[in-house]
Amino acid sequence: MTIGAVLWDLDGTLIDSEQYHWLAWRDTMAAEGVPLTHPQFLKTFGLRNDAIIPQWIPGASVEQIDRIANAKERLYRRLVSEGGLAPLPGAAEWTKRLASDGWRQAIASSAPRENIDAVLAVIGLGSVFQAVVSAEDVTLGKPDPQVFLTAASRLGSTPVQSIVVEDAPVGIEAARRAGMPSIGVSRKGPQLPADLAVASLADLPPDAFSRLLK
Repeated sequence: MTIGAVLWDLDGTLIDSEQYHWLAWRDTMAAEGVPLTHPQFLKTFGLRNDAIIPQWIPGASVEQIDRIANAKERLYRRLVSEGGLAPLPGAAEWTKRLASDGWRQAIASSAPRENIDAVLAVIGLGSVFQAVVSAEDVTLGKPDPQVFLTAASRLGSTPVQSIVVEDAPVGIEAARRAGMPSIGVSRKGPQLPADLAVASLADLPPDAFSRLLK
């Protein structure tokens, strides 16, 4: 069996944190006097905060963006801590199986590092990952491939030996630009243009990862 590296997106791929992000954004923006609708939130879900806030507050300063983003993420982490989270179907099983088989694994996310640490602590999967790449580690968000290239580098892996697992079109596009094979998990929307597309990690065939490296 061919063994390489797996680069996991976090939100929407390993966990379903959408509701917590929605509540955190809604309440944070309300405190700024900016009413936010759920459709507005969904249009930006998965983007970096410095790309989101200017869409809702045109002309926002860097200082204002940082202040609002920090307030939102503090609230998000509190909601995660108080409400809890569970891995999505197949997530715990696959990450543990890959670890057992000798695959190197990393989180490659546009989320802040504190958020990632908080989530991994709640779902109990931190030990299966050898690296974490967060918003602080890159300057460009997906679909730029920087987050995946950085994660592969930290694992000592080449792009062709690194499989990206994503739930968003921008993530699949970032994997393509990085020259990496991809698995697209689309729980709610249309099938993603990935090398292997499923509705759930639980639907992946037993040789899903090794097959992509042949």
